[in-house]
Formats: sequence, C-alpha cells, structure tokens
Amino acid sequence: MSDRIVVLDYGSQYSQLIARRVRELQVFCELKGWNASQEDLLTPETKGIILSGGPNSIYADGAPYIQDFLLESGLPILGICYGMQALTHKLGGKVATSSQHEYGKAVVTVEEPNALLPRGEHQVWMSHGDRIEALPNGFEVIGRSENSPFAAMANNDRGYYGLQYHPEVYHTKHGTEVFRRFVIDICGCQPNWTPKSIIHDAVEAIRAQVGDAPVLSAVSGGVDSSVATALVEKALGKNVYAFFVDTGLLRLNERQQVEETFRPRLGEHFHTIDARARFIGNLEGVTEPETKRRIVGETFIREFEAAARGFGEVRYLVQGTIYPDVVESQGLGTGHGQRIKTHHNVGGLPADMQFEVVEPLRMLFKDEVREVGEALGLPHELVWRQPFPGPGLAVRVVGEVTQKRVQTLQHADAIFTSELEKAGLMHLMEREDGSLSGTSQAFAVLLPVRSVGVMGDQRTYAETVSLRAVTTNDFMTADWARLPYGLLAHVSNRIVNEVEGVNRVVYDVSSKPPATIEWE
Repeated sequence: MSDRIVVLDYGSQYSQLIARRVRELQVFCELKGWNASQEDLLTPETKGIILSGGPNSIYADGAPYIQDFLLESGLPILGICYGMQALTHKLGGKVATSSQHEYGKAVVTVEEPNALLPRGEHQVWMSHGDRIEALPNGFEVIGRSENSPFAAMANNDRGYYGLQYHPEVYHTKHGTEVFRRFVIDICGCQPNWTPKSIIHDAVEAIRAQVGDAPVLSAVSGGVDSSVATALVEKALGKNVYAFFVDTGLLRLNERQQVEETFRPRLGEHFHTIDARARFIGNLEGVTEPETKRRIVGETFIREFEAAARGFGEVRYLVQGTIYPDVVESQGLGTGHGQRIKTHHNVGGLPADMQFEVVEPLRMLFKDEVREVGEALGLPHELVWRQPFPGPGLAVRVVGEVTQKRVQTLQHADAIFTSELEKAGLMHLMEREDGSLSGTSQAFAVLLPVRSVGVMGDQRTYAETVSLRAVTTNDFMTADWARLPYGLLAHVSNRIVNEVEGVNRVVYDVSSKPPATIEWE
C-alpha cells in the first residue's frame, strides 16, 4: 500500500485543493471529516495529518476541534488557517479576533532557515479574521506578515507546524514547495502514487469486487467513462459489455464520434442504445435543475436495466464517477460543507436500482484520470477532451428541455467550440509568467430569456445564448477566460445569423466561486 496523508476537513472551500496538491507530489492523500474515527485516520499507511481551514471561530459554540488521539499519535501535523488556530488553542496558545483582518494577497517574510518554509518574502493568500496572539509552549515564529506577527509557526521536536495563510491556492507562490517539505521531508512519504500504481490497485479492487461476473459499462464518450471502461476491460477482459446511450442531450455529431472511437476497440461488446425520445419525454415540463439531474440519472439506470436483461442476470454497472462528483454531491470536503449540486451518477441514482455500482475512478481528480487514460493507451484526443456534464445539455438548456431547444443549443455550441479550435484556444496553456491562456472548458448555454431584436428590418423576439469559457488547473476553482474581443464578436455574429431562434449572445464573466462552471 502507498503511504498516505490525511487532510481533516474543517469546512474550508479549499480542502479538496490540499488533497490535490499532495497528490501532485505522487503521494496518496484522502480527505476525511475532522471528527473521523481513530481507526479510519490512523492506519499503518498514514504518515502525516493536515488540518484544513474553515469558516468558524475556535471559540464559537460547537466549533470543530482536534481530537486527542491525533496528538498522541506522534504523527507530524500541519495546520492551515483555522487548522493552525485549532492547533494553537489545543496546545495552550492564544487565538483572538484581530482588528486587522486579512483577506486576499499578502506578503509573509521568512527570515531564518527552517524545515517548512524557504527563506525570503512570499506572496500568499490570506483569508482569516481571528489570528494567533500567543504561541503554545515549544513553538517558534518562522514567518510574519504585516497584520500577523505569527503568520507561520513550528515545533520541530514534535513535527507540528502552522500556517495562517493558504499554501494550497494558486495565488500563493511556493505553495508546492511547502507541501513537498512537509509531505516528503518531514513526514517521510515515498512518492509512489503514480498512474502505474493507480492502475494496479484499481485492477485488483475491480477483480475483488466483481470476480468473474459480467459487467455493463456506461460509455458517454467523455474521458471519465472512457477511462473507467478501459480499467474494467483491463481487469475483466471479455466480461465487459459497454453501452453508449444516445440521450438526445449530446453535443452536435457526438454519437457518430463516440461510435467511431469505441466500436473498433470493443467490437461486438460495444452497443448503442437510442433513448432520445424517452429522455426528452421524461424531461417535459421540468425546469428545476436538481429535478433534471435526478430524472436523467434514473432514466440512465432504467435504460441499462433493460439492456442487462438481454445478457441474463448482470449485477454490476461501471460508472465514471470521479472525486469532484462525490465532493459536490455530498457537500464540500466530507459532508461538513454545503452540497453544491447532485451529480446524476452519485446523488441521482434511484434507490431501487438493480445494479451494484463499480466506480474505479471515485477517488481520482480529473488530472489523475487523464494520466491513467494515457497510461492505458487511450487516444490522446479522447483523454484530453473537454469535460461534459453527465446530464448533458439538459443542464445547459436552462429552463424546460425540448428537442427544438436542444437542437438550437447544439448548433450554437458547435459554432463557439469550432471557432475556439481554429484560434488555438480550445485547450489550456501556461505562459512564461505562470498565467493561463486558452480554455480549460468552453461551451454555450441557452437561456430562457427572450428579447427584442432587429434582423432584416424585421422585429424579432428570440432567445439568448450565453458563452462560457474558463481557465482552471483543478476545476475546484476557475476564472473566466479572457478571450479576444474580435473572436467573441465573430462567434456572436455567426450564432445570430446561423442559429434559428437566437438574436442575442452574451459572455459570462463569472469566476468559481461564487458561480459554478456549469449554469445548472
């Protein structure tokens, strides 16, 4: 088994980013609730503990705290923001509300050599109201900012460290180096969480769960379902039957593309289910996003149950659920945050479904899924395809989903993405200064908003298309892409001239947070 770092979630919106930063060091990391059991946290593989930030004051009624067995374990501990305050309070230091709150960019100065932080001035990301006013016994200051005299602290003898800022976010420079020092140098973890080891462990887990039984695999054409199918195929060989469901909610010409990709690979074990009429019919009159997701999720399952009857008794269904799906469906982190939205293959599954679900990617972030896909030999263009939501265009057609509105959106989306491809902006690139260009995800959204226009000297009253393009390294946070005005003007002109029923195009300049990447 791989060495493990455990991140305890105290409710921070950045908890998942901590886990991702550790995994970038090729060390396995899991996110757990701050009040998880000793048996769950202190496994033989656990080499260190990271305490996340959180929205609480340490003195508030019912505020999360550090359990005694963690301090008795002898494991190194790194507290971040609220985690630092919780560690300070537990060990007898003083935490108090500061009259000078720090939110956003700040500079932390590190003057003396230490095990955790490189010397020098560090641009960091602060987000706190309370601050440390007296360190616990045995600690020393290793970093200061203008408003935080104890911005970083260390007790080298016990392996305890605290940072008032967030090293996990993109805005903090040298954050990766901080995690490397803690995870590799201080905790002594071996960097062996690699695509090869992930594949090995996944294959063993699939065989242990399924044995020699046949399985159905849900193929959507996206990277997640494709890699999940390839993993199960590697584990079970010809016992895998892959089904692609044409929901009528796909991108333009997507069915043809999926069939051309998978039929040569899977042969007679690849099947297409034409369920367009049933999906659109089940969504008739529905406008609430969560209801749409549940309907799509249940309809998927019913289609697979019907398909399974042609293969005798099939108990197992493979799905491409990944870690962000679980996080957003069950609450940020480990259920201590608020649920953002239900993913159709996590929270949208019917209670009475006949399958046991196989989810080989459930603990992986998107970048890890892509690395595994490449290691499995999947086509590069498939592995690096932009994400597409499980419910498809049902959650990009805002309001009621009809066949006509879906067709309108398909054409508008195809215009937008094809023009981005021509301009070389359909994929993310990092400039020399570290900034991002291009797009991590780009698509069109059809809004249930009609407005007056003039076309050919005639009054129109038609719908609105919103263009959405973002840049992100992890899809947990994202910024809107600064696309060239000329490109946006050209795309807008094409859409209003070529797509019937649309007379207005807008561009979404919202980041995540406060918005999500998808509109629904």
